[in-house]
Amino acid sequence: MALIIDLKPQERIIIGNALITNDASRARLHIEGEAPILREKDIMKDADANTPCKRIYFTIQLMYLSSEPAKIHELYFKQIHEVQEAAPSTATFFMKINDYILNNQYYKALKEAKNLMEHERELIASV
Repeated sequence: MALIIDLKPQERIIIGNALITNDASRARLHIEGEAPILREKDIMKDADANTPCKRIYFTIQLMYLSSEPAKIHELYFKQIHEVQEAAPSTATFFMKINDYILNNQYYKALKEAKNLMEHERELIASV
């Protein structure tokens, strides 16, 4: 069964290691096969990874898009160690994310990392 994605005008999407930009009208893509896919709303640019948890999201994104994600694991585990020392309340998020990563479920790890970023926003707002 194909994945169906509707793109808005000018919306971008990453499929594999290709960035695709829609033209001026709506488009519907039917995608079959195995390739990492990220819609524009889920893509984080390096410059936007300006907090510890956003950097973790960005690192997971790199793993998801990489043909050799295990090469990025060391960086990821270093980053989470630093965050957990500063904010122990993040441990429950990392238990889920780590499980996804160790089972090569990088897209699910990205979705959980969004929850982690929201938790970070709440922590910062309460300081």
